[in-house]
Amino acid sequence: MRLVIQRVTEAKVIVDEQTVAETGPGFLVLVGFGREDGKELPDSKVWSKMLDKLMNLRVFTDEDGKFNLSLKDVSGELLFVSQFTLYADCRKGRRPSFTNACPPELADSLFDRFVEDARVVAPAKVETGVFGAEMFLDFTNWGPVTITIDSKDL
Repeated sequence: MRLVIQRVTEAKVIVDEQTVAETGPGFLVLVGFGREDGKELPDSKVWSKMLDKLMNLRVFTDEDGKFNLSLKDVSGELLFVSQFTLYADCRKGRRPSFTNACPPELADSLFDRFVEDARVVAPAKVETGVFGAEMFLDFTNWGPVTITIDSKDL
């Protein structure tokens, strides 16, 4: 499982020229699942650690301008977007291979469960893109701050 977390002042997802989700200050989170991620992942310690890391990652500034505050501390919002391309393999040729990405049916259920579990612990609104749709993301990266978390590193 991989997360690309972007601190944003605002973010929205557009599908078929319609805004389907939008948030204010918080995180835009691209979520990808790999071939090694199975249906048992939501019951694992790794899953819990990924959620905890996301909610408590201290990348919001305090009154001294230091990264000391978390999403929970600032009541930040979340926008989750499923993105299999986080598992692109570009080592050979010029066209990425996506064989390391989780099969779509399983990735869809894992994504739904991750969002569901995040809603339980999130300090504010949680929105999502549309799984499998061609989406346009419109956001303002604040900082810029972009953090990548890979479950293999936990």
